[in-house]
Parts: sequence; structure tokens; C-alpha cells
Amino acid sequence: MTNLFFLIIFVPVLAFVLLGLNVLLAVHRPDEAKVSAYECGFSPVYGQTRSTFQIHFYIVAMLFLVFDLEILLLFPVAVTLYQVSIFGFSIAIIFFIILTIGFVLEIGSGAIALTNFDKTN
Repeated sequence: MTNLFFLIIFVPVLAFVLLGLNVLLAVHRPDEAKVSAYECGFSPVYGQTRSTFQIHFYIVAMLFLVFDLEILLLFPVAVTLYQVSIFGFSIAIIFFIILTIGFVLEIGSGAIALTNFDKTN
């Protein structure tokens, strides 16, 4: 048994078996809250075709994705820190400093209001 066997055959088979067990054994009791669409942090107003949308939720989600992916780029450096020598370490430090400056500017510009998250503008 090689790693390729586990990657190509065993892992997908195990995933489908566990998914099938979940479908067969899980309790299925849908109610109104479970089947309703998620409305970005506030309850929908029934009877209206248009409602106000707070763009702040979208901005926070986009900024989270950007910074989450940039932090993800630091993981390979952390794993191979002994092999990349001082040059790779210095590049990682420069990257982390630029990331920190961007995060500070983001907070300073008010894109993430740390204290008033639910203000209505």
C-alpha cells in the first residue's frame, strides 16, 4: 500500500461511505429556520421585494479572504525554514511587515470598525 493508493482510492471511498452513513442515519427534521435563506446578519422582512443591505458584512468578508490567503502563504516558509536560509527568512519577514502595514491601514481607514460593528449607515 502506497501513498498514491490512499490518495486516489481509499480517501474518496471513505468520504463516500461516511457521507452515505450520514444520509442514512442522520435525523431529518427541517423547520422554517433551517430551510430559510441566510440574509447577511439580519432577518428578512417578508412582503418587501427590496430591503436595505449593510455593505459592511461584504467588506469584512472580502478583507478576511484577502488576509486569510496572505497568511496561508506563510505556511510553506514555516515548514521549510531550515532550507530557505537567511534569504528566505528575510523575504518572509518583509512580506509579514507589508501584511501588518496593510492591516493597520485597514483598521485606520475604518474598513473594520472594531467597536461599532452593527452601526447603520
